[in-house]
Amino acid sequence: MPAVQRANTWEISDSEEESDLNKPSSSSSGEKKRRRRTQEEVQEEQETRRAAREKQRQEKNKLKEEKLEEQQRRREAAVRVSLFKPENFIKSLTLQIHAALLRDAGCDVLLGTLDGLQWKNCIENQGLPNSIIWTRPALQTEDEAKNGVIEEDQVLMVISHNEFEDMVMSHKTETNQSVPIGVVYEEAESLLQHLYKYLTEASRKFVTVLVISHQQRSGSGDEDHFDFHLSQHHLDTEALYWNVSVNFLFGWQEVTDHVVAVTKAVSKRPYKVLCGEPDLGFCMDGSWSAGVRVDRDGRGLAQVWTRQIQQLNRVSPALAKAVTSVYPSPSLLLQAYEQQPSEEERRRLLADLAVVGGAKERRVGPELAGRIHRLLTSQNPHLLLD
Repeated sequence: MPAVQRANTWEISDSEEESDLNKPSSSSSGEKKRRRRTQEEVQEEQETRRAAREKQRQEKNKLKEEKLEEQQRRREAAVRVSLFKPENFIKSLTLQIHAALLRDAGCDVLLGTLDGLQWKNCIENQGLPNSIIWTRPALQTEDEAKNGVIEEDQVLMVISHNEFEDMVMSHKTETNQSVPIGVVYEEAESLLQHLYKYLTEASRKFVTVLVISHQQRSGSGDEDHFDFHLSQHHLDTEALYWNVSVNFLFGWQEVTDHVVAVTKAVSKRPYKVLCGEPDLGFCMDGSWSAGVRVDRDGRGLAQVWTRQIQQLNRVSPALAKAVTSVYPSPSLLLQAYEQQPSEEERRRLLADLAVVGGAKERRVGPELAGRIHRLLTSQNPHLLLD
């Protein structure tokens, strides 16, 4: 019996007792794990996280605002460019026609043309007599003038042959040349006085006097002649001193054509300024003015040939490409001309070439084909290609 009880008992070795002594107490490790942070540490951590979230939110809002501002600037720039395009800008122009011009029955030609083009016009009884002035509403980016209306610097003054003669003869004669330029007889109420007064008050205006003659022009290449003798030196002096140009036109149809041309030019000017086009049309930046680089192996000659065709009036890059793609060099086109049996077939050689590009199918046409033929075959250096 004592032997059995001894077998059931556990015996603890000396090594186990040593290992138990070397182990750290569970109570001391638990105290380290269960150590709580102080209130100040918790608050500091919360404030740090809150500041980080706030900074992140501010950066996100800033990026969002910058993106919205950029989009707004792009929209405003697009709207501005759209307003300055000639086809849209011309709709904002108003032609102010002085009531004195209505006394001439030929003014109906001008009014009818403006109504046909659906251009805004009105009759005014103020300002320079016999004048045509262009006005438009002021944009937000411009300094608004009176009533938010801006007057363009171009002014036309339409007068008859007799009125122009009165303007010239109202000056002091050669017997009293000591009087300054622009001084007229006090008793002579003429259009010249109104013109000088207007130019004195509006120094930045450019006035063009359109003199209507009801006599057909002579065939000579000189200036149009009238029945009275006009001193050319006197006319040049007035033009240089007052910045006034004088054009002699035949009838109201030519006056109407001049008004239409000036209106189109005025409508194109803001868009050219916006695009940064230089004042000199022949000194433009970009690939066109830079020319074409031609390597020693002949690379680039095809583009030179295309540019040469494109220099003709009313020739687009697509039209020029249609010709040069079939005839890659001028010599090949000249050889093709020589193979044609008649002169008429030579002129129409390029007429049926198809032009690639565009919604509609087009051809080069006989008009351009004839001009290219004259360009390459004519021996007359003074021949007009158009």
